[in-house]
Amino acid sequence: MTAFLIAAALLVVAVIALLLPPLLRTPRFSGSTDQSEANLAIFRDQLAELERERREGSLAEADFAQAKSELQRRLLEEVPAQAAPTTTDGGSRQTALALLVLIPLAAAAGYALLGEPRALDPLQRQARIAPEQIEAMLNSLVDKLQKNPDDHQGWVMLARSYKVLERFPEAAKAYERAAPLVDQDPALLADYADVLAQTQGGSLQGRPSELIERALRINPREPQALLLAGAAATDRQQFAAAADYWSRLLELVEPGSEEAGALTAAIGKAREFAAAQAGGSAKPGASAGAVSGEVTLSSKLAATVQPGDVLFVFARAEEGPRMPLAAQRARVADLPLRFEFDDSMALAGGKKISDFATIRIEARVARAGQAQSSSGDLFGTLSGVKPGSRNLRVLIDQVQP
Repeated sequence: MTAFLIAAALLVVAVIALLLPPLLRTPRFSGSTDQSEANLAIFRDQLAELERERREGSLAEADFAQAKSELQRRLLEEVPAQAAPTTTDGGSRQTALALLVLIPLAAAAGYALLGEPRALDPLQRQARIAPEQIEAMLNSLVDKLQKNPDDHQGWVMLARSYKVLERFPEAAKAYERAAPLVDQDPALLADYADVLAQTQGGSLQGRPSELIERALRINPREPQALLLAGAAATDRQQFAAAADYWSRLLELVEPGSEEAGALTAAIGKAREFAAAQAGGSAKPGASAGAVSGEVTLSSKLAATVQPGDVLFVFARAEEGPRMPLAAQRARVADLPLRFEFDDSMALAGGKKISDFATIRIEARVARAGQAQSSSGDLFGTLSGVKPGSRNLRVLIDQVQP
């Protein structure tokens, strides 16, 4: 926008510079003032001579009139009119001033009527890409990658595009194809971990944590890896470790920034939780009846699943509503999977684990990718679990009829 306005202003100035000088310049005449005065003096002398000759009788009246007329004609030819300059000079200056004002106004009015003023607004100039265009571009990139599957940078670009669109399973698959590049880049490893966490309901346990640890081994100061490592430690109730990760990240952000403020608050809260643990108190905000354990898959069913199959782990009331008290989403590739449920994970408006004397833990490989059970799902359950139980073992060893 600024470049356009500057260019337009320069063009207006150029036009004015061409038009004004001739109008402001003082008019030049063919004769000078001194020459005009001399011609008038000669005219007066010659006219006086003619009148003297007429009085003496040496020049007849008719000859006097003819000579006077001839003298006046010659004077008109030699002396230009003197009245015009003042009027012309004033008119030129008025015209120049009028043009100085009217040209910019006319240019602005013309653009307002015939141009596109909204194009000067940066928000209006932002490209508006329809969803169909985005899909077409993605498909074009996919086609190129199918023809050149070793283009690891292209797979990373595709993964990031899918992540922006929140198509996390597809983003994870794209990152898998870029493994030779991702495995050497801590920033890509951290981003891959974030994508995988999104595919399992936000949980960073299992494969995401492994990727985060690898990223920090390559670069202990990788910002996203430190952020995710702290979040993963919090999920495991390792609050002192979370505070350590985030303290290292705090050193990398701008002091006094919004990010620094948020990190400082998170570090303080994590240290508070760590102190509560050290004093034998329960996790703040969680129930003393939290349950935790591990989910495994029977070796007899291992050949019937794929690493990308969706896995759900639920805590349900032994008797009462079917709505889960807590849930976790993951992938078969994450098995064996650690889980931990407490009252802080209760669904909005739902019951809590501590509301019941016993609960049931259920793990399900969902063929359709949905939380609802369907024929062909693999599952395992553990009943009679009391709130506060630890180190539980849930074995997936059954098939849904």
